[in-house]
Amino acid sequence: MNGFEKRTEEKRKRVLIATFELMNQETNVGNVTMDAIASHSNVAKATIFKYFGNKDNLIREVYIYYIDQLVEEAQQIIAEDKSFEETLIALSQNKINLLNKINQSFYLKMMEYFTEKNEADMSKMQQYTEQNHQMLLDVFHRGRKEGKVDLKYSDEFLLLYFQTLVEGMSNPKIYEKIAPYTEEWTEMLIKGIAPMKRE
Repeated sequence: MNGFEKRTEEKRKRVLIATFELMNQETNVGNVTMDAIASHSNVAKATIFKYFGNKDNLIREVYIYYIDQLVEEAQQIIAEDKSFEETLIALSQNKINLLNKINQSFYLKMMEYFTEKNEADMSKMQQYTEQNHQMLLDVFHRGRKEGKVDLKYSDEFLLLYFQTLVEGMSNPKIYEKIAPYTEEWTEMLIKGIAPMKRE
């Protein structure tokens, strides 16, 4: 990447971050204006239009940016190759931290966008779901090797179990309160799938 490309990429990222922040300060993401984005990112409005074409494309890129952050940060945690418990605690804390950065309006609009838009957007969401499932399976397989996950539980059940808990935790009324209890939440999750101790 040459100097020009690097500067362009840095500006694009500044615009995405600024738009993300503004969208999560508003109760209605539609209230965010291109003027506000230009001011907050310190990038000219004409340049923003040149990079993203229009506001709808920019918002789409913000949703993709957020999902990519979820994947990248989870991949980094898993790559640290810590124990099953430490990995699960870190993943749970990371998920809560990322959820705390968004408001309910952003979350609902993002879900609405990816379920109503074209096939390319849906495939991005499907790709994220598949990546997320594969990462979780890698973690659960690590747990099995360490003797922390009962072998009787299938991969499908473990994914459903974790997904059910995470989706419940993703409820704004819950995730605002659960952040201080990440370790306890993860401990209960681990105990639930751990092999039963025989007397």
